Formats: sequence, C-alpha cells, structure tokens
Amino acid sequence: MGDAVIDELQAWLDDQWDPELTVAEWWERLGTSGWAAPSWPVEWFGKGLSRDDSVRVQQTIAAHGALGAPGGLGLLLAGPTIVTHGSDEQKGRYLRDIVTGQRAWCQLFSEPGAGSDLAGLQCRAERDGDEWVVNGQKVWTSGGQIADLGMLIARTDWDVPKHQGISYFAIDMAQPGVDVRPLREITGRAMFNEVFLTDARVPDSELIGGLGAGWAVANTTLANERAGLGAGGGSAAASAAVPGQVMGHLSKRAGDFVRSRSGKKGGGGAGAVGMVGAAEKLLVELAKGNGTIADPILRQDLMRLHSLNEIARFTNLRMKAAKAAGKAPGPEGNTAKLMMSAIVRMSREIGLKVLGPQGMLHAYDDADKDALVAATGNPFAPMVTELALFSPAPSIYGGTDEIQRNIIGERVLGLPKEPSQDKVLPFRELPKNG
Repeated sequence: MGDAVIDELQAWLDDQWDPELTVAEWWERLGTSGWAAPSWPVEWFGKGLSRDDSVRVQQTIAAHGALGAPGGLGLLLAGPTIVTHGSDEQKGRYLRDIVTGQRAWCQLFSEPGAGSDLAGLQCRAERDGDEWVVNGQKVWTSGGQIADLGMLIARTDWDVPKHQGISYFAIDMAQPGVDVRPLREITGRAMFNEVFLTDARVPDSELIGGLGAGWAVANTTLANERAGLGAGGGSAAASAAVPGQVMGHLSKRAGDFVRSRSGKKGGGGAGAVGMVGAAEKLLVELAKGNGTIADPILRQDLMRLHSLNEIARFTNLRMKAAKAAGKAPGPEGNTAKLMMSAIVRMSREIGLKVLGPQGMLHAYDDADKDALVAATGNPFAPMVTELALFSPAPSIYGGTDEIQRNIIGERVLGLPKEPSQDKVLPFRELPKNG
C-alpha cells in the first residue's frame, strides 16, 4: 500500500503545489485533501494511513520542495485528542482549522504547584450559566504568546478525589483575563510562558470529553506528547511557517518558507530542539574537522551515542507498528521520552569534548552568534553550546524522567504504587503544596 500512497501524493503535489500561493491557500489545499494529517480518519480530514505511511508522506512533501503541514501543538496534540474524545460538533469546529493552519494551539496543563503531580492542579473553573469562569496560573506553556486556542485542564469539582474533579476545555486565548508572559531560558530563547487566567470565560460547549473526565482526556494528550517528543521520530516536513492568526504568516508567500527551511534565515527556528536529531552526524563531522576523532575515548562515546539513536529508532518503529494495528500510544512513548533525555545529555558531553575551550563560549542573539563564529572560525559552535545549555530540559518537560519511570514501573511492570489517599479523599481535604 505504501508505494501506491506515495505515487498518489506525488501526482497530487505535481498538480497542486505552487510556491506563489499564500501559506493559507496552500494549507487549505493540503489540509482539506487529507495530506496534512494522513493518519487521521478519512471523515475528519485524514486518509486513515498507518504512522509509517504518514511519515513517508511528510518525507515526500519535503523532498518535493513543498511547504509541509502546519506545525505546532494543533496537529501534534489538540487534533488527536479531539479526534478521540470530541463530539462530532467539536470535531467539525476545530479539526479543519487545525489541518489548514487557521488556528494555533498551546497546552495549559502545568502549574507552579502541579508539575510532576499534574492531578494536583488548582486552576479552577466555576460554572456561570452556559459558561465557565476560569481563575488560576499555568506555567511552561510552549507557544502561548502565538496561540489562538489553549488546551486547558481545570478543577471543576473539589469534593471528589483529585483525578475525578478535572475537566478539559478548549479556551480562547485572545480574550480579556488571559495574560501571557514569556519566560527567558538559559539558552537566551523564550520558548515557554507563564499564563495568568483571571475571570477568563469558556463556553460549556468547549468542554471536551464530558464534565469531570478531563484526566482521561489529558492522558490522551500526554501520550501523544511523549510519543512526539521521544527519540527516534521526527517530522521531515515540519513547516517553518507558523499557523494561527497571531504571527501573520498565513498571508505570506508559501515558497518563501520553503527556502528558509533549506538554510536561509527567516521563518523562525527550533534552535537546540531542532538540532537534537542531527546531533550525531554533526558531532562526528566536527570531530573529524578538528582532529579529536582520533581520541579513542571520544570514539567510544560517539559509538554509544549511535547505539542509543539506533535503539530509539527501533522503539519508534514499535510505536508505528502499534499505531498501524489501531492501538493508542503505549509505554513505548514513555521509553522514547526517556531515551531522548539520555541522548541529549550524551550529545552535550560529547559536543563539549569536541569543542574544547570553545565550549565555554555562547551567544544569545544573532549578532553575537555572528561575532562568535568570526572569532572561532567554527560556524557550528553556537549550535553545540546551545544544545549543551538546553540539555536539562528534555528530562523535565513533557513529564519528568522520574514520572516516565513511575509510569513504566506501575503500568507496565505492575509494581505497587506509593501509599496515598488520592483515590479516596476529596481534593479539598488533601494536603496541598506550599
């Protein structure tokens, strides 16, 4: 089936791709044709393909030189969650705007006192007629400053055990009472935000999965997140154009973003995030270039890194096989997430060994990066140092390494859980974090 799908896609691209289209026009064609989210059901803007064929679709779009599907959390998280738990009315309202890039999404899950213990969240939603009034704080919200909509989990019942009193909403980010504040990281970037919700409103029709069912819905989102963030995957056609109404990319020429993806500045960049998958090859070439490849210890480290990447690739193939068999993301996603943390840490150590004293230098903006490259003669040094500074992040975001191990231990190995009253006491009676 795979070759027939690719032949169909190639013919479609030959007929439909035009770099002179606006981003919005191209994504309308791509999304409504089913090629933007080919693993989704046919009746909801997909083609019902396996994950393996879907990856080949992405690779084919990239190889053709066309702009890829809208990136971000819409396709990665919100869409699959709504496909699984949303009503037909909600699917009709949201999914088209996701595959055509008309709306960008962010994830309003973690809180200052509810990160690893996400079910301990205290952001509250209180019913007011046909609406809910939301008050609380969220943190580590990727893309919050450019999002049109948010995936919000909030406490709607304080008198039941904590997992049962959570509900999941789609909330309008462009409303009074939603205050997004960027958080600058050690790398110099500001990928994450804190979000303050003060009497923000969300219609009852935006409740996804039913009242009090938010924990189950959120777990679908988290399973897709861990599979997407895990090592061994990757999207060959990830788009440099940003979906949604905030960034203003929809009205721009689609072909310009294809060129920016192939090396020119522009269209934004994922920095260390985007470099992770290519780190092994880059480090080998850097080591060859400065002679450190002759160090036997470094060669062993590079071989360990290659082995981890291969293990991660095979784990990803297991996830693809499970998806093709109609199974939801399982423990392979947790394993892949752990593997990503290990690979990034190892890449950091190897990269700094290869750079030597240059690894002490880092630049936080484009002008300083140009100066650093001129001073060192190494155009890749800023990438390696940024990855080194970024390296603690994968062990924290998307569920800490400790959480992944707990999930694997309890749900896969059947190990006993820690003693707790979480399942029986009303949330308001549980001790809260200070």
